[in-house]
Amino acid sequence: MDYDSLPFPRTDLALAAMRHARDIEDPAIFNHSMRTYLYGRFIGEQEGRRPGHDYDDELLFLGCVLHDAGLGDTGLGDTGLGDSEQPFDIDGADHAVGFLAGLGVSPERLEVVWDAIALHLHPDVALRKRPEIALVSAGAGFDLGPQGPYTLPAGYADRVHAALPRLRGSAALYDAIVAQGLANPHKAPPFTLTGELLRQHTGQSWPTWQQLMTQPPSWNDYGPPAA
Repeated sequence: MDYDSLPFPRTDLALAAMRHARDIEDPAIFNHSMRTYLYGRFIGEQEGRRPGHDYDDELLFLGCVLHDAGLGDTGLGDTGLGDSEQPFDIDGADHAVGFLAGLGVSPERLEVVWDAIALHLHPDVALRKRPEIALVSAGAGFDLGPQGPYTLPAGYADRVHAALPRLRGSAALYDAIVAQGLANPHKAPPFTLTGELLRQHTGQSWPTWQQLMTQPPSWNDYGPPAA
């Protein structure tokens, strides 16, 4: 693919992360991850944040390109996470940190990447964090639905999609998340985004608050008053 006209960082670390994401992810999810960086960077510029000045551009790219690693064929079994009951965002954060640590990334930078990936489904939290975290969530959301006060320059989306076709990206993400939840419901717990997608697919009902509070083991808060 021709990325030359797009402002991706070209450091050795960025290229290694890009190749790794491309190797483990479905092409539609990989393209989404790459577009996440472009739109996150664009949103940052709209907010007056300059790459390389107001935030670490390489660090933003690492969080973006690896933010859906938990939906890929990550070989997590090699690190003891193959049978994980964690949602994909936490699996992806753990995997990204393991991969980048092997390339010599410092613990301080690894912490930022972990937070960016683990929080990308929680924009209400992520958007209050440093730009390298906030713009991962913002960029991922914008790629799924270009909403908000931002208007792309004329022709920019066409250039992005020519280099990184959508390939039904939203549907591919849904299918991958649901497949994980069907295989292991603990990866899609109730009242989370992943759990909601699984609920929509299966038609199951959420338990009520009282049901959750009274399932064993329980403190019996809904039982008769203690003597």
